[in-house]
Formats: sequence, structure tokens, C-alpha cells
Amino acid sequence: MNKLTKKSIGDVAQQTPYPPEAFNFVREGLSLTVQRIHQDSDELPEGQRHISGQDLARGLRDLAISNYGVLAPAVLAHWNIHTTMDFGKIVFAMVESGIMHKTPEDNIEDFRDVYDFDEAFTPPQRPLIAGVPVFDLGIVKE
Repeated sequence: MNKLTKKSIGDVAQQTPYPPEAFNFVREGLSLTVQRIHQDSDELPEGQRHISGQDLARGLRDLAISNYGVLAPAVLAHWNIHTTMDFGKIVFAMVESGIMHKTPEDNIEDFRDVYDFDEAFTPPQRPLIAGVPVFDLGIVKE
């Protein structure tokens, strides 16, 4: 294989503790986050579609919650993702393999402690009556 040839996600994943599904999730999250930050991202040159590691980590949190709801932390843990630094390790594995690109300012440390997983994926408190959650269009009945 030519050193300049991109590796497949499966090849890259085999060299990490993360499965290919985690890599595909990060790629999907990158695309959605770029679209959210740069509304007309398809019309921008690649160099102008850049987002920060912090932006990507927050976008991945939102995507996980959107896709998996309260199961998001379990799905991410199944993929060996426990902190925002794990997202960075996945991104930089893809950068090193040629699947993704970075700017000179990008650094894996951009992903360190962006948010706490326990806080980020804990559902909001719901009103309780006799210890049971109550849902009625947001109105608590007594």
C-alpha cells in the first residue's frame, strides 16, 4: 500500500481501542457540526469549513443524545468512549491515517475536558409525585 493512500476506517480502528462504529459516528458528527456552524458549508472551500475540537466534542454530544437518548452514555461506553479526549484520539487517528485533515493550530489537547460525561448525558430532573416521574405536557398534577 502506498504511504500516501488513505487507510480504511476498519484498518485505523484495528490500531485503536475503538470500533469502526465509533469512527463512523465521529465522521457523521463532524459533518453535522460543520453544517450547524457553517450553514452553507457545501459551498465553502474545505479550508473554510474548519471547526474546533471543542465545537466537535459538543456536536458529538448532541448527536449522541439525538440518536440514542438516555442510552447515549451506554452506547459510547460500548465503543470505549468515556471522555471528550476519546473523541480527540479518534479524530487524530483519522488525521494520521489521511482520512481527515487538520490545521496547524489543531491539537489533540483541544478535546481535553470539554465537558464531563456524567453531567453531559444525565437527563434533566423530572417532577416527581410519590417518587414517580409525572409527565403531563409539562404540568405537574398534585
